[in-house]
Amino acid sequence: MKYRSIAQSTLFATMSVALAQPALAVTDEEFKALQDQLDMLAEQVEENSTSTGSSTTIGGYGELHYNNWSDDQGNTFKELDFHRFVLMINHEFNDDIRFFSEFEIEHAYIKDTDDGSSTGYVAVEQAYVQFDLSEHTKANAGIFLVPVGIMNETHEPATFYGVERNPIEKNIIPTTWSEAGAFLSGYYGSGFSYDLALSSGLDGGTNIRGGRQKGSNAVANNLAATARARYTGVPGLELAATAQYQDDMTQDTSDDIGSATLLEAHVRWGIRNLTLTGLYAYWDIDVAASASQSDIDKEKQDGGYIEASYKLHPEWGVFVRQNQWDNGGTGDTTKEQTNVGFNYWPHEYVVLKADYQIQNDVAGSYDGFNLGVGYQF
Repeated sequence: MKYRSIAQSTLFATMSVALAQPALAVTDEEFKALQDQLDMLAEQVEENSTSTGSSTTIGGYGELHYNNWSDDQGNTFKELDFHRFVLMINHEFNDDIRFFSEFEIEHAYIKDTDDGSSTGYVAVEQAYVQFDLSEHTKANAGIFLVPVGIMNETHEPATFYGVERNPIEKNIIPTTWSEAGAFLSGYYGSGFSYDLALSSGLDGGTNIRGGRQKGSNAVANNLAATARARYTGVPGLELAATAQYQDDMTQDTSDDIGSATLLEAHVRWGIRNLTLTGLYAYWDIDVAASASQSDIDKEKQDGGYIEASYKLHPEWGVFVRQNQWDNGGTGDTTKEQTNVGFNYWPHEYVVLKADYQIQNDVAGSYDGFNLGVGYQF
């Protein structure tokens, strides 16, 4: 039970006394003074009630995937996986300070395997405090999603086409990518916004996806600086570009791998029911000539995709996407994947998905279909 404020107690006591007392003759001035006092106490009760009300909200999202693929050698891959279960708890301390968090379980649960490894994944994907510095400027500190690409910050199932997240933002950016640190964000009425972040950097050398530290005992010998500019001043149009620089990709100055620069740009243009999307990301890693050949082969990594989607109906949409990416290696390492499919939204925040994928030999030649269901709240 919530505690009763002093103003509430006083008001209740005053009313109780007034009701308990026999009717007495009072002057107009005395009555007016008593009325003013009761009005003032009522206002205090209302203010206290508002200030002690709940400012905590809960949200989340999740998705179940079914993959059915086969390659040209007759090998098959069939799997049902509750890929993600996410809970978000946010709290507003006052008009200028708030907290955001995201807790994620991947692949339903965690278990150890016979070889000592584990399946499944649990992580605090976001946990940061946000401060309003002015009407158009915010500062954030904690674990946050790196401001790059499209899906790294917006990846709820109902917000994108296709069962699986596109391979470019997965393998090149690499989504979902969160780090610990601080960043500054600004927005102007013209549609221009910016983000400046200083955070824990990668520590995997040329293994981009494997280098994410996610704020977990993150080695901080070398931090990463990220800057993004975005423009949304024209209805239906989004233009954005991100640059990140890290002085040492292994957090160790004694090895043969040094600095790295990530450049990313994307455009999304919605014209009535048609949406066109294009994204390109590129890594340039400083690898010394004395490094291993496998690292030298991975000093340049890049990828891009183009996608067209069309809303046939507010509840139905179709899409086609062409993906091409290269994480380096020996010989021909350029991977290609084509996806075509549809989304059905029985509710704005519930989606059923189906798509068919075609891959080249380098990407695994896994052709087949994917089915999925997702939700967010």
